[in-house]
Amino acid sequence: MNLRPLLALLIPLCAMAGDEPIVYICENGSRVDIAFSADISGRPQATLLFADEAVVLPQVPAGSGELYRNGDIRLAIRGDEAVFEDGKSNLRRCSRGAVAPVLPQAAPPATPQPASSSFIDITGTITTLARIALPPNAILKIRIKSGRLTLVDQRYVLNGAQVPIPFSATVDRDLLGKKANPTIVARIEADGKLLFAGNKAYRVQKNKQSQPVDIILKPAGHAKVR
Repeated sequence: MNLRPLLALLIPLCAMAGDEPIVYICENGSRVDIAFSADISGRPQATLLFADEAVVLPQVPAGSGELYRNGDIRLAIRGDEAVFEDGKSNLRRCSRGAVAPVLPQAAPPATPQPASSSFIDITGTITTLARIALPPNAILKIRIKSGRLTLVDQRYVLNGAQVPIPFSATVDRDLLGKKANPTIVARIEADGKLLFAGNKAYRVQKNKQSQPVDIILKPAGHAKVR
């Protein structure tokens, strides 16, 4: 796989510290070495090792097993099995410590075929009714739920950014049942004080397909906090 377009995600191996990497052998005969560790805040992460470079994928919520993601690159671990998506709709299924299959010499190399993603990307923007400048230390919090189950609960330090503010989140399809109707709510805080909140939960899917969500927040005194 050509990882040159992913240079923005790559760091030198000498900067990595973690457990001994585990070898995974994929169906196409390729090999992926994966090291599991934690960042400075204690958040689990997986490091994909390629030659003298590495791709670090922080862990994100998953319906089963473990899920790691960095941008469009995803790694799902379930037992001794690993499924790797390279961000270009190419998917590898690999097994821990498996022996690479012996392919007939006359057989041409298989061409990777696009695979249906195991994950749902949810995107959108946050705007406010009151055109009030947000303080530099403002924090955007979003929460995606399906019934009583929280699928995503994440925060963005805005660092002076102003509305409209884009956001994105990833949900494992395994978390969603056939009748699931996930919704999203958002709020903006600063120094522990609520600045803006929403009066309703927005649906993130239409006809079982994800759609961009435009969330409008009201000043805290005029909004019903959820």
